[in-house]
Parts: sequence; structure tokens; C-alpha cells
Amino acid sequence: MEDPQGRLSYFEEIIQFLAQHGVTGGPGVALVEVGQGWGQTHPAVRPGPYRGGRALRSVVAMESDTHPTTGARPHPTRQTPDALRAFGMAMNSVKVYGALCVIALLAVAAVAGSGHTVNTFMWVRAVLLPVVAVLIHRMAAAASRGSRRAFERVGTLAVIMPIAIIGVDLIPGVCPPWYAAMQTVCMAPIVCVAFITRGSALRAAFPKGR
Repeated sequence: MEDPQGRLSYFEEIIQFLAQHGVTGGPGVALVEVGQGWGQTHPAVRPGPYRGGRALRSVVAMESDTHPTTGARPHPTRQTPDALRAFGMAMNSVKVYGALCVIALLAVAAVAGSGHTVNTFMWVRAVLLPVVAVLIHRMAAAASRGSRRAFERVGTLAVIMPIAIIGVDLIPGVCPPWYAAMQTVCMAPIVCVAFITRGSALRAAFPKGR
């Protein structure tokens, strides 16, 4: 068991050492002699200014400091029910587009398996469009979280893709009529996305001057 008397003598030596080196108590600070009662100033300590440099703030003062938080203003798409509803419709349309693209791919595989001619263009188109559907869905999800860049990309693709795909399919000899008709059906949900992204709800969420 630790000796209390030894602890007292240890603190007394520390107080005397500080007093010999000119460390004195500042305003409101008193060095007390252990064993003689709290609040009694040690005889070796004389009042005077504190010479130890800049004093540290107390823990209580640091805990009481207020730290203002910079609350980022949420994007309108997180607040407006109409904008959230519009993004939900757009993402559902993209899902329908992806499902139709998978059906088109299976149809091409079935036609090829039955012995009919399927050219390279049809295979490449059938494989790439489901991948494009996944990418558009990811961009639509990012736009619903407030990404203006993703929103603009979705709107641009929704306009360009139907024109490009249907226009190429109409070129004579590129693909058979049944394949062109199937691709036109696949583009119907993307046309819906183009109208949704240019609706009043999303135009208000992403104003042009923003």
C-alpha cells in the first residue's frame, strides 16, 4: 500500500522546485500545500504574474465552445415530391427499356438458333443495348440524388438514342424489318424519359441558370 506521507513530501518538493524557478500563481490561481488544507497558499509561493507563457484554456471552457455547423442546403430533388415522382417514373422507364433489350437479345439468339441469318450488326446492337440500359439507370439514380451533370446526360441520351437507332435501322439492308420494329418498341420507354426530363418538375429542380 502506498505511503500517504511519501506522497505529501513528493508534492511539497515539486512546489518548492517551481517556486525556486520563479513559477508563481496568476490571477485566480493558487498553489496549495498538500496536507495543510485546500485553498491555503504555499509559503514558498509569492503572488505575481504568470511567466510560463500563454495559458491553456480549461477543459470546461473548451467543452462549452460552440462549433457552428455549415449545413449544406439539400438539393430540390430531395424536397419536391413532384421531382422525386418524376425521377421514379424515369427510372422505371429505363428498367422497362432494359427488359425489352434483353428480350430483343433473346429473340436474336432464337432466330440465329433456328437457322435464319443474323448479321454482325444485329448481334452487336443486341448485346450493347442492355449494357447501355444499365449505364442510363445508374446516371438516372445519380441525377435523382442531385447530380446536374448526370441529369443532363440522361436528358441528352434520351433524345439522341431513339433518333440514332431508329434512323440507322431504316437504312435499307442494315437489318430485317422485324428487327427494326423490335428496336422501335425498345426505344419507346426512352422517348418517355426524354419527355419526363423536360417536364416542369425536373426543370424546376435543375434550372438552367444553376
